[in-house]
Amino acid sequence: MFTIEHEFDATVITLVDDGEELPLVEDVTILAFEDCVTVEQVDPQTDEVTRITLSLSQIRDLAAALNLPEGSYRIERKPD
Repeated sequence: MFTIEHEFDATVITLVDDGEELPLVEDVTILAFEDCVTVEQVDPQTDEVTRITLSLSQIRDLAAALNLPEGSYRIERKPD
């Protein structure tokens, strides 16, 4: 399950682990800003939020990598 909310400066996507297999993990929150994307998840051992920030270039690379076989790649960008 997931939710999508549009806030003033970001789109917030929350991924809820509601699978059949245990143990379930903490929710993941993705905040999409104009210039970066932040992924957050509460660490159940420390009860602190772990945060990773990705540039838009890294997000494009991640999206491409999900559909490619094992290997090393460089994506050539076309000038705007």
